[in-house]
Amino acid sequence: MSILNLFKIAIKALSNNKFRTFLSMLGIIIGVAAVIVMMAIGQGSKESVRKDISKMGTNLLSVRPGAEKMGGVRLDPSEMQTLKIADYEAILNNKKYITYVSPEVTSSGQVIYGAKNTSTTIYGESPEYLDIKKWEIASGSCFTDEDVRKGAKVCVVGKTIVDELFEEDTDPIDKVIRFKSIPFRIVGVLEEKGYNNWGMDQDNVIITPYTTVMKRLLAQTFFQGINASAISEELSDKAIEELTEILRESHSLKDSDEDDFTIRSQQEMMETMSSTMDTITIILVVAAGFSLLVAGIGIMNIMLVSVTERTREIGLRMSVGARGFDISNQFLIESVIISLSGGLIGILTGWLGTLLCNHLGFPASIPMWSIVVSFVVCTVIGVGFGYFPARKAANLDPIEAIRYE
Repeated sequence: MSILNLFKIAIKALSNNKFRTFLSMLGIIIGVAAVIVMMAIGQGSKESVRKDISKMGTNLLSVRPGAEKMGGVRLDPSEMQTLKIADYEAILNNKKYITYVSPEVTSSGQVIYGAKNTSTTIYGESPEYLDIKKWEIASGSCFTDEDVRKGAKVCVVGKTIVDELFEEDTDPIDKVIRFKSIPFRIVGVLEEKGYNNWGMDQDNVIITPYTTVMKRLLAQTFFQGINASAISEELSDKAIEELTEILRESHSLKDSDEDDFTIRSQQEMMETMSSTMDTITIILVVAAGFSLLVAGIGIMNIMLVSVTERTREIGLRMSVGARGFDISNQFLIESVIISLSGGLIGILTGWLGTLLCNHLGFPASIPMWSIVVSFVVCTVIGVGFGYFPARKAANLDPIEAIRYE
């Protein structure tokens, strides 16, 4: 019997039990849709994280005090004070693969203007910090190297600070705000960046000369970190080697001594986040994939019921010359049709679910390979779970089948 005839018979048999066929498909539809949505959310989240990190510069380098140990950076107080002014000057004087450098000291607290106040973090940096972070000035200007030398009480602020402390349409330039009782004159307002993927408000920030924070707020002589940018992303590894060599020499470390600082690149952070998101995506997809397994078992169960109900029909067909091979293929085709049809509807449902996720603010992007995988999985499910009922139908004894009531 030709494959075309078997398809016609299979479609007719399925159309005779439309509701049962739909219920058989439902498990596949839900399973495929769930897998595609999970993949889309994982892929979209990874792309969104990479995009957010890229906004800060893919050639960004971050130096932190303390040697890297298992489980993170150790927190011995003496090791948290290893980055000094001399290190910053050594980097400035010897840099070759590095463009911008900025020391970093931070402090959190309340900022006040008139009767209004809000919680924020103040960052002590050099003017090059804005170039490192690719941050633009919306109005006013950045503080200068002269302000750094003098430890001037000037600052640039994020949009959230402006919104929280000032009335609408008020120009904050040259207004004086207070942070821990220290007055700061606003000289510039930063371009709005919004929230990142970790829910942090990037505009709730005050940036001021690092000397001002060290002398007037923290009364310390060491940095909490040093930010730098490599000439290009391709030269990041060479820039890290250069920083390591400069800092080891500045700290008079012997060849046998381990580094008392840690250098991280933005590329490393992107790879770490991508790896984490891939792991989360795999977990979500495996969880959703179990529904496909359950759906396959459901198809097998329905096909077994179908074989039992159509035992007499099978016997009659065998008695007029149908081979066991033809009977087996007919039930396999029915199983594959149910599986692939459910898969197609599941893909459409998953696509609509992805659009809904994007509409609700969850980044989602369907990778094309996930659609191919869905087709392959649906075919495997159709053949795999339809094989046993098909073999059972093919092995029926024609005489006994005809007598079946």
